[in-house]
Amino acid sequence: MKRIVLAMLLVASVTAVAQTASTPAQSAPQPNAAPAAAPQPSAAPAAAPQKKEIKDPAEYNAYMGALGQQDAAAKVSGMEAFLVQYPNSVMKEDALEILMGAYEQTNNSAKTLDTAQKLLLANPCNLRALALITYSKQTMAAGGKGAQNLTEAGQTGEKGLQCLQTATKPPDTSDADWQKLKTQTTGIFNNAAGMSAFAAKDFAKAEQYLRAAVAGDPTNLTEAYYLGRADLSPGASESDVEGLFYIARASDLQADAAGKAQIADYGKKMYKNYHGSETGWSDVLALAATATKPPDNFTIAKYVPPTPAEQCTDLIKSKKVEEMNFAEWQLCLSEGAAGDADKVWTTLKGKPLRMVAHVMSIDSPKQLKLAGSSDDIDAKRADIDLTMSAAIPAKMMPKEDADMDFEGTPISYVAKPFVMTMNDGALVVKAPAKPSPTHKKPAAQ
Repeated sequence: MKRIVLAMLLVASVTAVAQTASTPAQSAPQPNAAPAAAPQPSAAPAAAPQKKEIKDPAEYNAYMGALGQQDAAAKVSGMEAFLVQYPNSVMKEDALEILMGAYEQTNNSAKTLDTAQKLLLANPCNLRALALITYSKQTMAAGGKGAQNLTEAGQTGEKGLQCLQTATKPPDTSDADWQKLKTQTTGIFNNAAGMSAFAAKDFAKAEQYLRAAVAGDPTNLTEAYYLGRADLSPGASESDVEGLFYIARASDLQADAAGKAQIADYGKKMYKNYHGSETGWSDVLALAATATKPPDNFTIAKYVPPTPAEQCTDLIKSKKVEEMNFAEWQLCLSEGAAGDADKVWTTLKGKPLRMVAHVMSIDSPKQLKLAGSSDDIDAKRADIDLTMSAAIPAKMMPKEDADMDFEGTPISYVAKPFVMTMNDGALVVKAPAKPSPTHKKPAAQ
């Protein structure tokens, strides 16, 4: 991009030379010239800008003398002197453009930027100044010199895009040079506006500008990657499908093997989240290697997770009810289809069950409230109401907020919020562990 900015400044110098007025004598009005016709109230398009003319011979010579300097430092001195002597010259904007280019040639970044700011005071829509400021601020932000620079780069980029809507071709500038300038500045403005919006997490806005930037330069790795990231972020206006394509596209554009793999792995992860499996990701990578944007018929099937009722049906097909854990019983009894819930409850009701649950509260030596599922343990909510067959001796009483191994018989349940009532409760006391025989440490191999 550095070369692009420099190229624009060199074009500015050429344009300024082409716009230079004829000698003062040639530009003087003729005594018998007919008066200009009064403008008519019509809808005719605005006339192209007229060539600028310097009337004063001394001013003309000063400008041409500075312009004619071949050495960049000498041109800086000449144009600075001209602007001091003729601060209101008709050629002020042109002189500032040339001065900006000369400072760029001397590698004086601070003066280049300062001159660009002065140029915007002369013409707030000077495209070259806007592009240079946008680029400079974005470069400073990338170099770690504050997020504010990126914000300002985005604001200047948006201003540049607005100015492009009404910009007119200067006199004596060829159509090709004018189109080149507009194309280059458009790319710089869209890039900065998009990257600034992305940093601010305004992903819908980032998409708008980065999509335009990618359309202008389909081979730009950074723009393709961040367009994909924006598409895949919350609040994006486009679908995840477009985002997955541009992540794949960025992987293809990355020349470094490690970087290519890293981007592809990120894309595969996001693809799996969207599609439900990695199947088909290699096809997206292959497509992105040949297409610069998603084809009109490009689609990726979105994974739709099964409903809780469907999960219960799948469980019953794959597991015996007796082999399910408490959370799976809870799922079927609270969310399952009527037939599935009935099947689970018919299997459990009246059957002594041994299980481990978390003690939530001890209401009495015979009455405890427990939590059998991890979700309810985390939520500190009881989902088992257990009545013991006999009072628990004080010395055997479990502690609250601890696990308890017990046996109980389900007699009823409430689906929502789920609570299973069990009676005939009994503590399961584990036998003391027997000492294990001593084994020697295996010899090193």
